[in-house]
Amino acid sequence: MSRRWRRLGVAATVLVLPVIALAVMAAVEPVHDGALSDHFDGKRFFNIPAEATINKSVFELMRWRLTRQPEPWSHQRDIVYFTPPDRVDEGLRASFVNHATVLIQTAGKNILTDPVWSERTSPVGWAGPVRYRDAGIRFDNLPPIDAVLISHNHYDHLDVHSIRRLVDVHDPVFFVPLGNTRYLEDAGAARVIELDWWEGTDIDGLGIHAVPAQHWSRRRLFDENRALWAGFIIAADAGPVYFAGDTGMGPHFTEIAAVFGPPRLALLPVGAYRPRWFMKMQHIDPAEAVSAHVLLGATESMAIHFGTFQLGDDGQEEPVDDLREALLNADVDPERFWIPGNGDSRFYEAADETLARIAAR
Repeated sequence: MSRRWRRLGVAATVLVLPVIALAVMAAVEPVHDGALSDHFDGKRFFNIPAEATINKSVFELMRWRLTRQPEPWSHQRDIVYFTPPDRVDEGLRASFVNHATVLIQTAGKNILTDPVWSERTSPVGWAGPVRYRDAGIRFDNLPPIDAVLISHNHYDHLDVHSIRRLVDVHDPVFFVPLGNTRYLEDAGAARVIELDWWEGTDIDGLGIHAVPAQHWSRRRLFDENRALWAGFIIAADAGPVYFAGDTGMGPHFTEIAAVFGPPRLALLPVGAYRPRWFMKMQHIDPAEAVSAHVLLGATESMAIHFGTFQLGDDGQEEPVDDLREALLNADVDPERFWIPGNGDSRFYEAADETLARIAAR
């Protein structure tokens, strides 16, 4: 058998086995039965504009998997394990666990984004993307977690194993976009708040707002776009913190800045962007992340979603290299777009401005 056919056989096996697992779980497909809206047709959610809606077929996935030419990755042991303080009462501290998992500490509250401590991001434990870098904060070294923001239901963002551990140890409140409660309940979470785009609530006065993103959802075989995807704004005294989740380019960056003001800190994804024919609608690339930083008017941004799980064909260090080049080409001060290492942490002083406009929404 030729090397090409062996490679195609391995790729097909890696693709088909998780699909079988998804089919087994299809019987518990969740359904959102809320009111119609400009991004929900009564059955499925869609992007704005509607033509940006993403429907990834199995055949498109097979085309990519069988023809892909990924750049090399290797397991890294360059971790600086950070032990965060228990609380941050004034100002803001952001600590990079890795991938899309960030610990935000502000106003005496500890908030995690898209927590993933598992070794694989997959419906099964024996296949799927594997972790190439350890988490920069050990799970046992987390401070008390008050809230968790989950942007959407893809396995590298909604990890049931990490959710179960968080429920057992911390019992936080989970904030999720519409239609995702079932997944959290399956993982043992009882304190779940669903939010539509532009909806908000608070935890002891700290505002949490869901905002649009350009992405898609699928957790099981037949639940494509049955649950919403979103970014989040944390209305912190140090200034708004924007967590983009996963997103392609769209009008939402300008709209978010218009409603909430320029973020003090924007958490922007920079990885898993190649090949562009497959990834462009759902994942911004590093140059687009710089454009998003400018459109938001962010005081500072932080790169996330790179270097941990090989989800695209871009190389392990390619997002960082491309981001540095994009910052130079756009004449953006690289000090304003932080590229953290695992376990890196930064403290931001409280802003002088109040958040009266946000509180009034």
